Amino acid sequence: MQLPPCKPNKSIFAKSLGIHVLWVGMLMGAICFGTQACAIVHDDPKWQTYVFTVLCLCQMGHAMAIRSERFFLFRQGFLTNPALLGTVLLTFLLQLTILYAPTFQAVFSTQPLIFRELAACVLISLVVFHAVEVEKLVRGWRRKSLKGTV
Repeated sequence: MQLPPCKPNKSIFAKSLGIHVLWVGMLMGAICFGTQACAIVHDDPKWQTYVFTVLCLCQMGHAMAIRSERFFLFRQGFLTNPALLGTVLLTFLLQLTILYAPTFQAVFSTQPLIFRELAACVLISLVVFHAVEVEKLVRGWRRKSLKGTV
């Protein structure tokens, strides 16, 4: 709210948003395909559940990371946007429901994951969050270097 409003005729993909959407989407796709390939190579019948869970968690990590274009999540604090935090926690609980409630397992064709498998999905999904945070770091370096040369 501290920034001026965008011009009405300006594209929503201005300020390299289109590039961000493209590379993050490709990263999520690569992570999901990698998860699937690894599970299939190891002949794991839960590969669909892994991919579904990883995709869900990647999206939540991305939502937490893009709260600000400049500031890291840990600098902003988790509790500064309670609605987003609540939504992410609710989504995580719904994902667990889909994984562990027999009715939802049948509807979504999922299988229950043991703790180690769920933890692996969480760790794999964190790649997106950290990649977006690194993008902010790189943008900050570029901004500083551009200010220093002008």
